Amino acid sequence: MTTGDPDYERLLEFRTGLRRFLHWSEEQAAAAGLTAAQHQLLLAIRGHPGSEAPTIGDVAESLLLRHHSTVELVNRAEAAGLVHRARDSTDHRIVRLHLTAVGAQRIRELAAAHTQELARFAGRLRALWAGLEDAPPLQNPAGPTPRPDRRGVRRPG
Repeated sequence: MTTGDPDYERLLEFRTGLRRFLHWSEEQAAAAGLTAAQHQLLLAIRGHPGSEAPTIGDVAESLLLRHHSTVELVNRAEAAGLVHRARDSTDHRIVRLHLTAVGAQRIRELAAAHTQELARFAGRLRALWAGLEDAPPLQNPAGPTPRPDRRGVRRPG
């Protein structure tokens, strides 16, 4: 394959688009008085599937963080009045995370802005995605690339 190959161009454009969206997202969070991590925490709590509020472990898995890092993030968000902890009503050993009224308002505003921004990019992202789906896989001459685990550590296979 040569420089400028269409597959590489699509990969670059896709990654650049993702990075631009994430940069824009961080700016939106800052404008709302949040760190990017706090924004992601609020989204992980509000977007948690199922009828029960998430635990710290659930949120750590969504954010690809270690448990103790998530505890620290929750501590800071709780001090900022964005979230609160509550014991599970049936199993008091379990602590669930809930948004405060302030946290719920902030994530509503950010979600609305993010939905609009994604809609703006949807056509281009769909075309890029389709181009990546339709392309034959590029072969790695060194064999399979180790895949990262949930903490970002590269593991074989």
